[in-house]
Amino acid sequence: MKSSARAYAIQGLVKYHGLRNERLRLPFHDSISVCMKALPTITTVAFSREFVDDRIRINGKSPSRKEQDRVLAVVNHLRHSSPLGSVKARVESRNPDVKGKGLGFSASGFAALGLATARALELDIKTSELSEVVRLGAGSASRSLAGGFSIWYANRNGRSYAEELASASSIKLRTIIVPIESEIKTDRAHADAVKSPFFKPRLVYLRSILPRMKRAISHKDVESIGKLAEEDTLNLHAVTMTGKDGLILLSPLSIEIIREVRRLRKEDEFPVWFSLDTGPSVFVNTTPDATQSVRRNLSKITNNIFVSEPGGSAEIIDKHLF
Repeated sequence: MKSSARAYAIQGLVKYHGLRNERLRLPFHDSISVCMKALPTITTVAFSREFVDDRIRINGKSPSRKEQDRVLAVVNHLRHSSPLGSVKARVESRNPDVKGKGLGFSASGFAALGLATARALELDIKTSELSEVVRLGAGSASRSLAGGFSIWYANRNGRSYAEELASASSIKLRTIIVPIESEIKTDRAHADAVKSPFFKPRLVYLRSILPRMKRAISHKDVESIGKLAEEDTLNLHAVTMTGKDGLILLSPLSIEIIREVRRLRKEDEFPVWFSLDTGPSVFVNTTPDATQSVRRNLSKITNNIFVSEPGGSAEIIDKHLF
C-alpha cells in the first residue's frame, strides 16, 4: 500500500500567531493564506507488514526527535483509524531546493503527508476532516491541504479546520519570493507572541481585517489583498518583537527588500506590496503585468528570487519517491 501526494507551501495573508492549545495546535483566531505553486512538497507514504519499524526521511535526512513526533502524530491518527492498526510505515518527503525561513514548507509537508497517508490506508475522509488531522503536525497545513486562497477556522461549531475561499486560478496574483535563512524556530515565535502587550490588541484588530480580507478575495481584488497582507505583516511583527524574548525575525536583506517595494510603489507607481510570515523571507505581491518590472528591480538587490502563481489544493500524484 503506497501513495504519493503534492501540496504547496503557503503565504500567510492574515497570519496566525500563538496557540491556545499546543498539543492540538488550536489557534486563537482564524487565519487566511494563499498557496504558492512554485513551492511544492512531494511526499510518499507506504505501509507494509514487512516493515519492522517506522522510517521517516525528510529531504534525504532523518528528522529530529521533535520532527519525528510531529510526523507520527499525523500518521498515527490515521493509522489507528484504519483496519491495519499498528502496521509500520515508510515516509519520504522532499521540498524544492530552496533555503529560507518563513516559506510555509511545514504547511505543505504535513498536508502532503496527511493526504498520502489517508490514500495509502484507503481511508474515505473529507477534506475538512483531514485538515483537522494534518493540523496536528502544523496548523497551517490545514490551509495548504484546502489549497488556493483558504481560511483556517479557529473554532467553528467546535471544530478547527480549513476550507477554500477562492480557487488558485480565479485571482490574478503573482508573488515574487525572496528566501532568506534564519535559525529562529517558528514554534518559539508562536510561544513568545502571547507574552507581548500587543497580543490582545492584535486579537481585536483581527476582527476587522479578517472580513476585509475575505471581501477582497471574494471580489478578486489583488490590490486590496496586497495592501491588507502588508498591513497584517507589520502588525504581526510588532507583536513578535515585543514578546518576552524580543524576537526580531527580519534580516537586513528583508528591510532592503521592503524599502525597495515601498520605493517602487511610491516613485514608479507599481502595484506592489510586501508580506512576511514568522521569518525573514519576503513575499512580494503584485499583478501579472507588473511582475517582470518588479522582479528586474529586486534582482539588483539579490539574484535569489523566483516568481510564483497561486497553487491549488493538495493532490494525489502517480510519481513516487521510492
